[in-house]
Amino acid sequence: MSPQNTARLIGVAILIFIAIIMASSGTYVIQPGYRGVEVTLGKVSPAFKPEGFGFKAPFITKIYPVSIRQQTAEEKAECYSADLQQVEVVLRVLYRIPEASVVKLFQGYRGEPFETLIAPRVHEGLKEAAAQQSAEQIVKNRELIKSRALELARAKIGEVLIVEDIVVQDIALTKELKQAIEQKMVQEQDAAKAKFTQQRAQIEADTAFIKAAGEAKSIVIRGEALKENPAFVELQIVDRWDGIAPLVVGSGGNILMTMPEPEKRRK
Repeated sequence: MSPQNTARLIGVAILIFIAIIMASSGTYVIQPGYRGVEVTLGKVSPAFKPEGFGFKAPFITKIYPVSIRQQTAEEKAECYSADLQQVEVVLRVLYRIPEASVVKLFQGYRGEPFETLIAPRVHEGLKEAAAQQSAEQIVKNRELIKSRALELARAKIGEVLIVEDIVVQDIALTKELKQAIEQKMVQEQDAAKAKFTQQRAQIEADTAFIKAAGEAKSIVIRGEALKENPAFVELQIVDRWDGIAPLVVGSGGNILMTMPEPEKRRK
């Protein structure tokens, strides 16, 4: 092969290589769940790039992917209760970036807004919520604290970013404070149990009193009935008679004894 042909082949190969590089640098692919931010010579385009395949100016333009999926980050926060007790809370924050804020958050936070935007606002919201409750109430009502902290964090962040939820994973107290709260809870349970026992005894006493009053009233009514109508005694005897004929045995002292008939007694 002549030197001219060799040089021609090398030139063609170089052109093909350059074309491949330009083609690869002149296209981009945005994966599902992401949006692209276009930056050309340091200038950010105001419109984001949707997912899929696209073209861009080679070498001078870059496409930066920003996730719009829900993301989760764990955070520890220290706060003080209304009774000035230190409480450490472990949180999981669920958040996502809306499409409309992709470019703005990329410019302001390089597309990673958690550490500089979300975490500080969540800390502030948690501190404000905890400052309104005692340490014992924080432990007992963690859902209330979480809801209040979430509400405050959302208000502080605004609509530029969506905080889906805050999950309180753990609340750490000092050993002495934890023991004091546990002891108080046991005392409250004992007090509630004693109150229940007292109420039950009072109900039983009231029931016995009502029953005794009813029996006394019944005796008075029967006495008045006997006084006004002597035949009432005969009616009572007939009501209580079991159908067995009585056997009367007399003596000098006129003592009467009612006994069943011999045949009935043998049975």
